[in-house]
Amino acid sequence: MLRRQFDLKATRDPRRPFQTRLMMHAPVSQTRSFTTVFLIEMWERFGYYGMAALLVLFMVDRLGFTDSHANLTWGAFTALVYAAPSIGGWIGDKVLGARRTMIIGAAVLCAGYLMLAVPNDHLTYMYASLGVIVVGNGLFKANAANLVRRIYEGDDARIDSAFTIYYMAVNIGSTVSMLATPWIKDHWGWHTAFAVCCGGMLLAILNFMLMHRTLAHVGSQPDDAPIRWKRLGAVAAGGVALALITLYVLQHKQLAVASVWTAAFAILAIFAYMIAKSERSERAGLIAALVLIGQVILFFIFYVQMSTSLTLFALRNVDPRFMLFGTTLFTWSAAQFQALNPIWIMLLSPVLVWVYNLVAKSGRDLPVAAKYALGFGAVAAGYLVFTVSGRYAVDGRVSSWFMVWGYGLYSLGELLVSGLGLAMIARYVPARMSGFMMGAYFVATGVSQYLGSVVANFAQMPSHELPATESLPLYLSLFEKLGWLAAIGMLLALLLLPLMNRLSRQHQRCTDERREEALQAQAAAVAAQ
Repeated sequence: MLRRQFDLKATRDPRRPFQTRLMMHAPVSQTRSFTTVFLIEMWERFGYYGMAALLVLFMVDRLGFTDSHANLTWGAFTALVYAAPSIGGWIGDKVLGARRTMIIGAAVLCAGYLMLAVPNDHLTYMYASLGVIVVGNGLFKANAANLVRRIYEGDDARIDSAFTIYYMAVNIGSTVSMLATPWIKDHWGWHTAFAVCCGGMLLAILNFMLMHRTLAHVGSQPDDAPIRWKRLGAVAAGGVALALITLYVLQHKQLAVASVWTAAFAILAIFAYMIAKSERSERAGLIAALVLIGQVILFFIFYVQMSTSLTLFALRNVDPRFMLFGTTLFTWSAAQFQALNPIWIMLLSPVLVWVYNLVAKSGRDLPVAAKYALGFGAVAAGYLVFTVSGRYAVDGRVSSWFMVWGYGLYSLGELLVSGLGLAMIARYVPARMSGFMMGAYFVATGVSQYLGSVVANFAQMPSHELPATESLPLYLSLFEKLGWLAAIGMLLALLLLPLMNRLSRQHQRCTDERREEALQAQAAAVAAQ
């Protein structure tokens, strides 16, 4: 039986518009509401990862960037992409509403990909296109995740499962686009491939228009109020300013570095302030969230290698043929190897959801901190596979199958760490802070995106013409170091496990007490009527 979600308080609130209150009486299942956000996120990620699969190679092959320049440009861009949702989350919570902000962000992203589709290879124009994408992602990303949190609010076990499935939407979209856009690029050119990314965003917007009723009861308080055009104008002006800032930052590497570190310290300071000013009952959850966000920062250093060092490794040192018993099954381009990540995640996500639900039914709950430790262990094993592949190289090129199994372990780690990052915010952070905290989470990942691009440059090629036999040792050395770093991450997560268990128990106790007080107050109000 479908689980129904009602907001009875909202239906009685006279401050709500009549139309909104009327809608509240129409029951909408959590599953239908979640499906709408799932599909929107899937098409949005189709657009983003289609672009992401190509951008570093576009800079190296089409614009003539060095490996170092391309890696750092990608790192600065993705840092801004992930940092921008901290502002977008606040806009969704306090200014325009989560639903409105999400769909405006989708429209801006569509415009950014359309700009890349225009055959203009001038460097300033590309940076301007990336600036528009930063703005669009900032408005979209935190608010889409916040809607999922609001759909399953108060149900910790289902939140973990929901965000794991939500993460699967990311990977359905990215799998198709990462396989399709490199193939389209090979046959019809770079800009046609970017146009396909724009098409993905158009489908996301169409999806929302067709299914918007399922989200009518989900959102932040401003969603229920009429649009305030002055606020919308202010947001538009801020978006233009952010796009121009992005354009300038990408043209000046030192400024990009300073921006990344400024964002990191600002978020840490704000987080500390929120912990200090929070209610005593909320403090344990916020501290737990801070510790876990720190671990997420470490993980994304590994994640960014997919678009940088692993893609360039596939270009220079991986046999593009998938062979079985001496027969070539099919051939992939370097960019298409990135699709192994979402393919594995789609295969593994249902398994993990089944495990989480099985554990929940038994009356236990595997702590998020324990999942993080297991995740880092899986990442370490994945980089061990990449490192070992060099022993079986032929003329400096390794078998494609090593990429398959290395990505498999790497993806399991991603599901256990990154896939639960948003669920961790939903579990430990009070609802009134959720939009900002979703944004803060993305800022933290943005910082690590840039750090990851710096790490990728440890394997930068002195020349594009370097033979495969000479480039191979550079990449293997990098992957070995990354494996050891992941092992250290696992050790730290294990050492922090007792602290995290204590904070989690304290948070749960305080949550139960607040829930009991709310029920008693509700019962008293009913009795008084």
